Formats: sequence, C-alpha cells, structure tokens
Amino acid sequence: MSASVTTGIVIKTTGSCHTVKVDSGEVLQCGIKGLFRTKGIRTTNPVAVGDRVDVAIAEQGRGIIVNIYPRKNYIIRKAINLARESHILAANIDQAFLMITLKSPVTLSMFVDRFLVTAEAYRVPTILIFNKTDLYGPMELGMQYDWISAYTLAGYPCHTLSLINGKGLEEIRAYLPGKITLLSGNSGVGKSSLVNVLDPFKNLKTSEISISNKSGKHTTTFPEMLELSSGGQVIDTPGIRGFGMLEIEKSELYHYFPEIFKYSKNCQFYNCSHTHEPGCSVREAVENGEIAEMRFLNYLGMMEGVNNKYR
Repeated sequence: MSASVTTGIVIKTTGSCHTVKVDSGEVLQCGIKGLFRTKGIRTTNPVAVGDRVDVAIAEQGRGIIVNIYPRKNYIIRKAINLARESHILAANIDQAFLMITLKSPVTLSMFVDRFLVTAEAYRVPTILIFNKTDLYGPMELGMQYDWISAYTLAGYPCHTLSLINGKGLEEIRAYLPGKITLLSGNSGVGKSSLVNVLDPFKNLKTSEISISNKSGKHTTTFPEMLELSSGGQVIDTPGIRGFGMLEIEKSELYHYFPEIFKYSKNCQFYNCSHTHEPGCSVREAVENGEIAEMRFLNYLGMMEGVNNKYR
C-alpha cells in the first residue's frame, strides 16, 4: 500500500531534517527524496523555510518530501567559505524586515545595500528597521537621520524602534497581519527579541552583545517560521555578518538600485555604467542631492568587486 501524499509548508530546516506543517495542521518531521535543484543553482539547502511541498507520509509524525513547488521569490546569499555555493535564507516571502543597529553592534551600509540589491533582484519588498534607538547618542542619531534620508530617497520604508521603551512598535506591528515576513540582519540586532515582544508566548532565546568585538552572538541556529498569535508569520533567521551576492552581472547592477535606475533613463549613453561616462544623469542626480552619496558610493564599491565575498 503506497503512502498517502499531502501538501504543506516548510516551517524549519535543520540540515537534513525539515519540519513541515501540512494543510490539515499536523506537523511532520521530514527527509527529502532524491536531489532537488533550483534552476541549476548550486545550493547548500535545496529545501528552504517557506517552501510549499508535497509530503508522502511514511509513519505517524514523519514523512518524505517528494516535490517542491515553484517559488514566487526567495532570498539567497553566498554560502560561507563556499565561493560557488549559495544558501537560500527563505522562500515565498511577502516582505522582509532588515533590522539595522548603529550601536551594539554597528551595521555597515554596504551590508544593507547588498541585502537590498538581492531583495530587489528576487522581488522581495523590504522595510528597514533602525533598532536600539534608546542607546543612540548625538553621533548615532545624526547617522540615523542621514541613513533614513538616503533610503527614503531610494523608496524604502524606514522605521525607528526601541524594544526597551516600545517606541515605534505599533508601526512595525501593522505590517504583519496576513503576511509572511522574513527577519534579517547582523547577529545581535534584535530579531529574536522583536519576536518575543510581538508574541511573548514564543520566548525565543536571546543573548548579550560580545564585549570583546561589539558584535552579536548567533542565538537563532536555523531559520524557523513562527506563527504570531496576532496574525501573520515571521521567519526568524540566524544573524549574518556578511552578505555575499551572486548571479548579478556588473552591467545590470544599477537595475537593483531603484533611484539609480530611475535617473539612468536620461543618461547620454544607453549602456552607461554611471562611473565615468559623460552625460551621466545618475552622477548629476548625486551632485544635486537627488540620490544619496552613500548609496552611490556603495554602488561604485559593488561595481569594483561585485563578485567578491563581502567583508
């Protein structure tokens, strides 16, 4: 007698074991059948949180993933220490929260822009959340103002947040009902802490910032989709120190900077790289303050080493 097949969504992956919540509500621990590939991309995890899958039920509480449905989108990055391999953070996402801290730890603007370029390439709308604002002094507040100005010019929603005093929390909460939201950012920026505040019943593990290197420790070990009691689902992901891009050619990089793409239509040359050509509307827009210099400098940096691993 053949095993019955049901459909569900992957809510956690831990190496070779995948937790699937099937449409009936049952949660199964599953392996995979054969080798799955994503359009020829070599990935360290062929099954990702957020995937819709078919599962053959082998026994009570266990099953085998026999089919992965086409993804509407996903966030992918270079795998650590594997130049030709990639790692899918999550699939079928409605939106991403990229959490940024300008103190304890410090998020680099290049990290933010690499994430945003990848999100644009794979059609994932992104909201920027500046967390730990209760720690900011005059220098950090000035930097936050500059960053929010830059990313607002680029068309990204920006919000400030303090989980200590709750300022900004309701604006964040309003994005969540009915959506699958990816939480991403460096280690220690407060992803798991945000989930705990949004839904105290989750009680996710958090840790202090390392005093020696002012960076966060990994408290979330594997990506996991969590259902919020107030509605919606969030995918809590392990903190990442660098975001290595892949599959993006230098000639098309500007497509994924929305404000650069907007002004590029008026450049003198159709194949303008926006680095040195005469009649470049993009560089003119930077000089006029219509494109933030920080964003443009990061674009130039990526053009110089678009395929290099982020440091």
